[in-house]
Amino acid sequence: MDVSPQSVNDLIWQLSTLRQQMLGLAEQTLPDDHLIDPAYTDSAPNLLHYLALRQHDLRPLQAQLTHLGLSSMGQAESHVLATVNAVLARLHQLNNSTDPLAQFQSTAPDFLAGPRRLDEHTTALLGEKPMDRACRIMVTMPAQAADDYPLMHALLEQGMDCMRINCAHDDASVWARLIEQLRQAEKALNRSCKVLMDLAGPKLRTGPLPAGPAVLKVKPRRDESGRVRVPARLWLTSHPVFWPTSAAGQLRLPAGWLKHLKVSDRIHFTDARHSARTLHVTDVTPQGCWAELKKTAYFENGTRLHRTKKQVASVSNIPPTETSLRLHEGDTLVLMRQPKPGAPVQLDHRGEVLRPAFIGCRLPDALANVQVGHHVWFDDGKIEGIVRELDAQQLVVQITQAKPKGSKLRADKGINLPDSEITLSAPTPDDTRDLAFVAQWADIVALSFVNSTQDVDALCAQIRQLGERQPAIVLKIETQTGFNQLPNLLLNLMQWPVGGIMLARGDLAVECGFERLSEVQEEIMWLCQAAHLPVIWATQVLEGLAKTGLPSRAEITDAAMGHRAECVMLNKGPYIVRTVQMLTGILRRMQAHQAKKNDLLRELQVAHSVALKS
Repeated sequence: MDVSPQSVNDLIWQLSTLRQQMLGLAEQTLPDDHLIDPAYTDSAPNLLHYLALRQHDLRPLQAQLTHLGLSSMGQAESHVLATVNAVLARLHQLNNSTDPLAQFQSTAPDFLAGPRRLDEHTTALLGEKPMDRACRIMVTMPAQAADDYPLMHALLEQGMDCMRINCAHDDASVWARLIEQLRQAEKALNRSCKVLMDLAGPKLRTGPLPAGPAVLKVKPRRDESGRVRVPARLWLTSHPVFWPTSAAGQLRLPAGWLKHLKVSDRIHFTDARHSARTLHVTDVTPQGCWAELKKTAYFENGTRLHRTKKQVASVSNIPPTETSLRLHEGDTLVLMRQPKPGAPVQLDHRGEVLRPAFIGCRLPDALANVQVGHHVWFDDGKIEGIVRELDAQQLVVQITQAKPKGSKLRADKGINLPDSEITLSAPTPDDTRDLAFVAQWADIVALSFVNSTQDVDALCAQIRQLGERQPAIVLKIETQTGFNQLPNLLLNLMQWPVGGIMLARGDLAVECGFERLSEVQEEIMWLCQAAHLPVIWATQVLEGLAKTGLPSRAEITDAAMGHRAECVMLNKGPYIVRTVQMLTGILRRMQAHQAKKNDLLRELQVAHSVALKS
């Protein structure tokens, strides 16, 4: 190992040069003092110091420092200048020299202040840290939860720290009931929970499809031998607003007929396929009744249910089913530049295509720069295509990736154009309309598809116009452009009192490429840690568990990785309470092993199992 004065001098020169570049970038780039909120006085220069550091390939320097037993600066994100100064001080000691900037005063954070700032900003955004873990849990609410207090109570009891409402769905009346249910649960459990409302933003989506028949299919869960493992549970009610999320389906029936039902009653009916079926009543409540079904059945409006020969009721208000286009690899899909109703492929009697499947686009302006050969992804990357032809009315897309048996494309699903320049800005007119409610009732406003600092400035200006209340702002990074602009977005966000970043991995994976997602999400987390801004780890976390009740091993690993963020977001599903419970356990266990990317050397029981010599 070379510890000669010349080698130490060389390291001192490299690090001193780096420090000068760090200080220079901060001086050249830092916004005026009156623009940065006081909460980020030392966070903004630290971010710029980190950016200057990462403008170089420092791996050779790290190796040299490690060989000398010094810090490799691999954990410097939250206190960059302090780390460089500490290493320089040690090198000068080895060389019996003096650091000319040893007495330099800076607003940059030291080793304790950096992590403390991140904790303070996380608490300001997401509330006080839970007793048993540092990472918070956010849960996306289904519309049914607006009238399902037991669900809200259970989620809060199991560990939900922030409730997310997606403004792309439902309306202000549903959002208000969701918040009301949450506040009631908070009082009952003596717990607090933040409310994040997610503005839809300029998301490019598929247009409408014609509605299908008004039919409700309900089926039990079976094992591999076809035996019923879990009967289907149906909710029978005259109050359509109350629909428990655990129900396989809901039947609207007259109140006068329902009031005569008792536990253990059998209800006979003939379904839409003329198959005889039986419902077994298992519970009766003031809001409605639970009934179980052990055979698959199809209900339609007018299906008659018989409690006795004289006590008969007809099912009503079954909504039309959602239709879809089934697309296979090699198929042609016409993407129209207008949001007119689409239709499936039309075939002749020989199976030849008379007219390919087509679907509209809800933001036609987004297609302005698409060219032949550009890739098109649908539904968060589930379906891939390439543009083969285009004109003023439509794009002809050849499907290049789909499931072997075909993938379903439904209305209002996302469209990503990773090869095309898209110049859509946020907030949209719909966002502006929704913001009147959001700014009044939400603790946090999330802005989707942020691409520029102008988007952030527009949102801040609109919030200020709506009154003195200033909810926190979360920027959702879900486009390649947004990722490229992240340093500027972070500095811009520091002009607002409380903020954070959502790592929206669904669209981001499609935009950046699935093979790049891992490194992109790491870079986002590094930059946010340097800015002392909390990160929300989002999209498809434990999604299999939430939707089916059974997680995959990959999902568990992904959820465990999420603990390095300040919050993990879950999407809705019938098993969401169980999902929150499992995620709480995963986060609690992981924090004993690792914080951010720093390994914590806690005692391991397996280390005691080593065999000793006899």
